[in-house]
This record gives sequence, C-alpha cells and structure tokens, in this order.
Amino acid sequence: MQEKRVSREIIEWIVTIVAAVLVALFINNFIIVNATVPSSSMEETIMTGDRVIGLRLAYRNNDPERGDIIIFKFPDDEKILYIKRVIGMPGDTVEIHDNNVLINGEILDEPYLTTDTKGDFGPYTVPEDHYFMLGDNRNNSADSRYWQNTYLSRDKIVGKAVLRYWPKIKKLNDD
Repeated sequence: MQEKRVSREIIEWIVTIVAAVLVALFINNFIIVNATVPSSSMEETIMTGDRVIGLRLAYRNNDPERGDIIIFKFPDDEKILYIKRVIGMPGDTVEIHDNNVLINGEILDEPYLTTDTKGDFGPYTVPEDHYFMLGDNRNNSADSRYWQNTYLSRDKIVGKAVLRYWPKIKKLNDD
C-alpha cells in the first residue's frame, strides 16, 4: 500500500514537471522572446548586458511604428538576434545630415537620444515590407547604415521589446 502511494506521488510530480516545461516552452516559443543585449548600440535606453522581454504577437495584426524598439533576426546572419529602433518605414526616404535624421526631408524628433548622430548617410529609400533600423547610440551602432542587407524584412521581426527585467525593471516602447 505504501509503495503504491509513493509510486503515485512520483508519477504526479513527473506529470507536473513535464506540464510546466511544456507550458514554459510554449510561452517562450509563441508568446514572448527573451533576449540579452550584447552591445552598447542602444545605450542609454538599454545597456549592454540588459535582459529584455519582447512580445512575439505584437505585430500579428499591426505593423511596427516608427520609434518602436524591436527584436529581430539580424539580416546578415539570421542566427543572431538584434535589438534596434524602427526609423524608416516602407516607402520612406531616410537621410542623416548635419547631426539629424531626416525622414522624407523632415527632421525626425528623437527625444530618446542623448548625443547627436554624426556623419552623413543616405539618402536611402526603404522598400515595401522593409524597415530601416538604427541604434540609439548612433555613433557606436552596427545598424542599417552598415549592414550588407541594409533593410530589415518584415518577416524577420521576432517581437516588440516591452520590458527590461535585468538588472532593473524598466518599461520599453512607452506609447
């Protein structure tokens, strides 16, 4: 009798653990994306080593908007996840001139930046279903200006960054 009770208890524990693992795998593969920021390209918004959660379903029924911070497969090596800010939308002409980013000839208001954007780049015309991405630390960011595949294809977006949870909790993409 005691052996049956112990066996039943062990089976219940195994079923509970397997169920928890399956739920965690489902959430991690279909609901959220967990990413580590490997470089300083998004400083001061997100720092090197920060841990970020993104929502995989954020763009299921909506398109990214200019200014969104997104997690995506790096166009030049899709095994690597990158995190950058959407700057150029499909059809936009993007140019960097006199320390400003211009979208279709108009200066882009970027209150999240702490330094000027050095250099002159572009103009770039963003193709349909693609985006032009920049890091917030513009002078130390490997972004669309330097990629072999300049534009990010819509189907390479993994999720919208919503929360930095390490080392301190901070909401991202404030709307």
